[in-house]
Amino acid sequence: MNLAFVESPVQLLNVLEWAHARSGAPLPGLPAQPAGSVPARANDLTVVVLSPTDPMSRGQLRRMAELAREEGFTVRWQEARGGAGAPLRTMRELGPMLHRAERIVIGDPFSRYVQLLLTMVRSRDLTVVDDGTATMEFVAQLARGERLVRWHRRGRRGLRELVLAPVTFLARRRLTPSRARHVEVFTSMPVEAPPGITVTANDFAWTRSRFGPPTITRGADLVGTSLVETGVVDPEQYLEAVAYLARTHGATRYFAHRRESADKLHRLAAVTGLEIVRPDLPLELIARRGPIGRTVLSFPSTVVHTLPLALAGTGIRVAVCDIAPEWLRDTASPRAQGFLAGVTGTARDVQHLPAPV
Repeated sequence: MNLAFVESPVQLLNVLEWAHARSGAPLPGLPAQPAGSVPARANDLTVVVLSPTDPMSRGQLRRMAELAREEGFTVRWQEARGGAGAPLRTMRELGPMLHRAERIVIGDPFSRYVQLLLTMVRSRDLTVVDDGTATMEFVAQLARGERLVRWHRRGRRGLRELVLAPVTFLARRRLTPSRARHVEVFTSMPVEAPPGITVTANDFAWTRSRFGPPTITRGADLVGTSLVETGVVDPEQYLEAVAYLARTHGATRYFAHRRESADKLHRLAAVTGLEIVRPDLPLELIARRGPIGRTVLSFPSTVVHTLPLALAGTGIRVAVCDIAPEWLRDTASPRAQGFLAGVTGTARDVQHLPAPV
């Protein structure tokens, strides 16, 4: 049995992409499966959704869970954050499954919840699928031997971090390849993995086979980001940049990130005149299903790497706008500018737009 833990719609999408890739011919770079091992067919994979609390993520996850079930996968919805006793109940209920699993698939190695579950893992095989651009930082930190910290955090270690430090340390050991453990990273991001880690390319083959080709409209669409909500970008600077891009490129719709606040989106609509769209699925599926603009505009984010793959062969142009240093807030991590520049600079098959001045 293969067991996958997901906490976001994108993670579940990439688990489906991984299973699709594994169900076909052997993938380059992966060791031959030993006799008696179980491939990742639908009846061999159980997806456990560690449900978040915010309504937008829950809604998208429920839609993705429906798609996964339609593909034949077993999906278990776990209210992992439903009250003070939920974590202990979740650990108790999932413990036997963790012990039996031949391969563990996770979507967010930075998640404290996932790290806690990894302390119970006995499997020799572990796969990390994309949770967006965070995969780039995860692989880089693993290669440098650093503790796992999200790129937009300032790195301060409060009481909670100190209490969980042993869990994080043990989880990092579980994520480090050894003679007894094989680690795979299934990603659409440009990464340079340390020795011992197998990197398998995610080209969104399942998405392209399942949806589309899309209907293409004449105008442009703009993709939102949660950089304001995470304390990285100043909200006024972001509003001005969105207005500039909409005006310059004739954008008519704004696809909101699931973490964007309602107040911010109301203001964006009032100032720019953009139609705000709250997608019910990850943007890769929304775009592939269509209708979608002939040009898709984005700030540095996961979609500048994934949309060119999902939309390959459609003629749709993806353009990425840089984040100017003066847009960053005092609360932004010192690593923020370099990380965002790396996200933009490594994007392939996109048009690069300078930050508006």
